[in-house]
Amino acid sequence: MNFGRGPSVVLNVGGTRYSFSREVLKDFPLRRVSRLHGCLSEQDVLEVCDDYDRERNEYFFDRHSEAFGFIMLYVRHGHLRFVPHMCELSFYNEMIYWGLEGSHLDYCCQRRLDDRMSETCTYYAAEEPKGGPEGKGRRPPGAEGGKWLERMRRTFEEPTSSVAAQVLATVSILFVIVSMVVLCASTLPEWRAPENRSVEEQSRYTAESVREPSGIIEAICIGWFTAECIVRFIVSKNKCEFVRRPLNIIDLLAITPYYISVLMTVFTGENSQLQRAGVTLRVLRMMRIFWVIKLARHFIGLQTLGLTLKRCYREMVMLLVFICVAMAIFSALSQLLENGLDLGTKNKDYASIPAACWWVIISMTTVGYGDMCPITVPGRILGGICVVSGIVLLALPITFIYHSFVQCYHELKFRSARYSRSLSAEFLN
Repeated sequence: MNFGRGPSVVLNVGGTRYSFSREVLKDFPLRRVSRLHGCLSEQDVLEVCDDYDRERNEYFFDRHSEAFGFIMLYVRHGHLRFVPHMCELSFYNEMIYWGLEGSHLDYCCQRRLDDRMSETCTYYAAEEPKGGPEGKGRRPPGAEGGKWLERMRRTFEEPTSSVAAQVLATVSILFVIVSMVVLCASTLPEWRAPENRSVEEQSRYTAESVREPSGIIEAICIGWFTAECIVRFIVSKNKCEFVRRPLNIIDLLAITPYYISVLMTVFTGENSQLQRAGVTLRVLRMMRIFWVIKLARHFIGLQTLGLTLKRCYREMVMLLVFICVAMAIFSALSQLLENGLDLGTKNKDYASIPAACWWVIISMTTVGYGDMCPITVPGRILGGICVVSGIVLLALPITFIYHSFVQCYHELKFRSARYSRSLSAEFLN
């Protein structure tokens, strides 16, 4: 070291003092500390640390003392782990400050850091700062238009971002509720009575049904959903990403059947055999049930469910694997015990392994419809084992899914609170 005097150097990190010899600093594993060895002036020193005491040759760092203690354990023993009860990202920032990387962590802590960073990137992907250095001072050409599009996008995508967004979300929810009520009411016997009428009566009823309130309400709801989807597509930044989003795909699946049914009615005629059969049109109309998933844009509970399924897909796949393996084993054994052996009594419900799979799935999930059940003593013993095994296998991944659900819920609540604060500021202004 070409600056300072004395045979030793003192590092004061958050109030904790560490003493080293000058020769140790030359090849110190921490880059920020080793840079002190080449400092030639006090200005060079202050670029490395926060303060310096010439009299005691002491360098002050305003950093987390406990985190630096764990980093010093890595310097001495070669193992770097997270500080208990400290945020992984905060500790990672301390590592970067002292000149370490994520690869210096032990493998278990590396996985924790990767998971934490992936969750943070997923959560903050839509909250990256939109403005740059040009946000202040003179605005570049087209900045006003971009600001308007961004405001429109947040109005349609974030229901709590502004007063207009809340009003729009309320109107959208009302349209969804009305459309669901009309869809449910259309399945009542009184509404389906015209399907059993003769051709002449059906023709007269069809001409009148166009002017009925239910048809008008359905057309208005479809018009609203279509206009909302088109506007959201226009104001979106990335059109390809917009089309790939699950909620937008659901919107298209909910809107498209109506137009397909209208086109089929136009091209096939109101009294055609295809229309009276009604199989295709009924399926298309029933796909309107996807409208209820549109509520996920406005309710944190449904958003939490979707985000939990997205993050816990490994656990869900593991759960399905457990069920499939148990189903293969118990269905084969139950078919053998109930029908495959010549014991004088054969249970026809278990004539094949695929038929026995139905019994296994309703037994493992403890539903127990009672439509088929074992009648032999070995089959009943196997049924008891199947039920207990189902309870155990289904409970194993639940803990992971539960913790992920709680974490997703808190993240979405925090995000909603941030937009609510901006909404309060807008309301006061």
